[in-house]
Amino acid sequence: MMSTEDETGLIEKITDRLARVRESIAQSAAKAGRRAEDVEIVTVSKRQPEALIRAAYACGLRCFGENYPEEALVKIENLSGLSGIQWDIIGHIQRRKAKLIADRVARVHSVDSLKLAELLSQLRPADMPALDVLLEVNVSGEASKGGFSAQSPANWADLLPIVDEISSLPRLRLRGLMTMPPLQTEMEENRVYFRKLRALLDFLNRACPGLELRELSMGTSSDYPVAIEEGATLIRLGEAILGARPLKAI
Repeated sequence: MMSTEDETGLIEKITDRLARVRESIAQSAAKAGRRAEDVEIVTVSKRQPEALIRAAYACGLRCFGENYPEEALVKIENLSGLSGIQWDIIGHIQRRKAKLIADRVARVHSVDSLKLAELLSQLRPADMPALDVLLEVNVSGEASKGGFSAQSPANWADLLPIVDEISSLPRLRLRGLMTMPPLQTEMEENRVYFRKLRALLDFLNRACPGLELRELSMGTSSDYPVAIEEGATLIRLGEAILGARPLKAI
């Protein structure tokens, strides 16, 4: 069990990091003529201990993003006493694991197939609020990246039937798009991908009257200032707030 002194130390560290992040958010938003409050932090908590999540919660953070359904379920259960906490899935979901999270999370950023969307719709209980979902799209063309292909604007119209079907599914609410750009040494190098995601969102809204997509999940600890300048509404921050993740066990 963590001592009070240890817990206080964690809270102090997160408070300091969070202050720097919020200042950076404000600067980037102002540069783009946006409001800082229109940018939501999704605290990436994968492979982080529950004590660190509790400390982040004590600092006022409420939305936490997990990559792996099994890990997420354990944390959701163990931290269920934290009032107002929200859990998002931000990583790839194998279709056979959709049942693990369909009734346990508030938002899925990584819907990358019509079949997955259909499963989430079928598995979401009718007595729960609709599950907010974002389509993961690959705007870079990297073979290692998942999501619907969206590298070339010339092919964006191919997404329209899929968007139409997913937006009509019961128990789901299509809210926007998510992307994971290439790993870069300079954050400025990802601006082109963030700009392309915003352009795709605008294209889909124009092509599908009434769709009203609003969310752009883009930007991580290494490049979120540029993502905000290009319209990010959800930034996925792990190390910038919680510090380095523990090394994965071999």
